Amino acid sequence: MLANWITLSRLPLLLACTLILYLGPPPVQLAGVALLFVGLMLDTVDGMVARRTGQTSLIGSVLDIAADRTYELVLWVCFADLGLIPMAIPLIVVARTTLTDAFRSIGVGQGTAPFAQHRTALARFLVGSSTMRIGYSASKVVTFCGLALTHAASRFPAETILGGAAEPLMAGLKVLAWVTVLICVLRGLPVILGWLRRVGDNSRLVAGHAIVD
Repeated sequence: MLANWITLSRLPLLLACTLILYLGPPPVQLAGVALLFVGLMLDTVDGMVARRTGQTSLIGSVLDIAADRTYELVLWVCFADLGLIPMAIPLIVVARTTLTDAFRSIGVGQGTAPFAQHRTALARFLVGSSTMRIGYSASKVVTFCGLALTHAASRFPAETILGGAAEPLMAGLKVLAWVTVLICVLRGLPVILGWLRRVGDNSRLVAGHAIVD
């Protein structure tokens, strides 16, 4: 399906962006910000194509989440390794992602799409509503592109416009990075708490059968 190919095309773009972050000269790193923006925005494009062509599927949903996770984890780790953000941020994101994806895989194995696994209105709002998904996507795009731009700007002499803007940009982006992580954690909590509740319900059910037997 076209939507799935669009999703897969994001991965080589991510590889190119990563290489540019580490190896590219300052002018190329500036161009890399635009390339990163394209890769991030394709997350919106693949979903639009899937809905308009009627090609939404369980596999497509899982593939989309896998591409998103790859972008998030690789970029958070790279920016922390480059000293742009605290290492605590990728550690939190890795822990959150590992837990949510492990629990979601149970529902996927039962044939339920990741965003259809929630019972309460609040959980559905946090995880699957357009408000939260667009807000989180926008915060990631601004944060990741902003960090990449700041990294490129810091490579220019301090007396230039770009070089002089690097420090104030970094101060604001560190705050935005923590806001993005907070949204990430909030959207993961319903998944984690929901499956912990199911585990507790199953344990009580098993204990009840054992008492009856």
